[in-house]
Amino acid sequence: MGKPITHKDVLKKFGEKMQKVRQSKGVTQEELAARLAMHRTYIGLIERGERNPTIRTLYKITKALKVDSKELLPF
Repeated sequence: MGKPITHKDVLKKFGEKMQKVRQSKGVTQEELAARLAMHRTYIGLIERGERNPTIRTLYKITKALKVDSKELLPF
């Protein structure tokens, strides 16, 4: 068996996936933050795995990036 996945691992992997999807759409952190009515700093914190976004925020992110949730989860 491998090492168990931690809460921090999940946040980091989600943030990396979100960043890849955002960049593939040609959207900057600033643009995404504006679409979400959030601060750019918060987007950066999520992408670095330093914040745990709520399900509501995850939903808003998928709508702002115009992707299915399956493109962000699982990773």
